[in-house]
Amino acid sequence: MTAHSHRFIEEFDGFIGFGLNQESDMDTVVYYLQKFSDDQLMKLLRKRLTDEDCQTIFDLLSGLLRKHLSETEYHHYFLKENH
Repeated sequence: MTAHSHRFIEEFDGFIGFGLNQESDMDTVVYYLQKFSDDQLMKLLRKRLTDEDCQTIFDLLSGLLRKHLSETEYHHYFLKENH
């Protein structure tokens, strides 16, 4: 059994677009993040992203994790470890 899952992108069949309402905005963000983290896309992008691009992505994601997760949640949901 794998520790990570991306079921939303595989099962979602609703509206993808930003600015209509909060629910479709959140669906779109999840959709984009799961599409963005696809292994094949990352293999391509990692050759093209600049150091500044990587720093921007890292700063955004790590900042959101620090803002919205407790340390226990971070270890459980992001690192997938028992803490």
